[in-house]
Amino acid sequence: MNCNPAPLFPELEDLGSASGFVDEIRAIVKTLPLFEGFNHQESAVFCSYMKCFGAPSRATILREGDYGNFMLLLLTGSVNVVKGTPGESKLVAQLGPSTFLGEMSLFDGQQRFASCITNEPTDFAILTRDSLNDILLDHPRLGNKLLLILVQMITSRLRETTKRMLPTVIGAAI
Repeated sequence: MNCNPAPLFPELEDLGSASGFVDEIRAIVKTLPLFEGFNHQESAVFCSYMKCFGAPSRATILREGDYGNFMLLLLTGSVNVVKGTPGESKLVAQLGPSTFLGEMSLFDGQQRFASCITNEPTDFAILTRDSLNDILLDHPRLGNKLLLILVQMITSRLRETTKRMLPTVIGAAI
């Protein structure tokens, strides 16, 4: 499994396999409505395909414009999601534990839409595209559940974004 962003972000601390954090990750994903159907064994298998990292405050953990093939699950801490150049960046959101980041690049391998910068020491787990493919091959039922969850999450975010933008588009048309 190649999911080591440390060469890109040297300030990250490699915390090892997410298998060492199964209980913590299960506690987080259990609170998410999308993961209600995950039992303990499925959570353990899911964790065995991820790796965990720690980042200090003000560390960039995803950089706008970088190509990506992984997504993050925030375990602790919080991040600012910012869009634009450092001198002219706009805060898009502030997110905390149990949030997934970078899921679009996980699927399409395209450039990151925004940067994510930690507000405080933050731990996160990484799921790569290769690991997702391995889950689909090794554990098809779990892989299908995971794909449905990710599709639901992406469509939910698309709907939220559309709702936020719609008044602007309608107002501009009038």
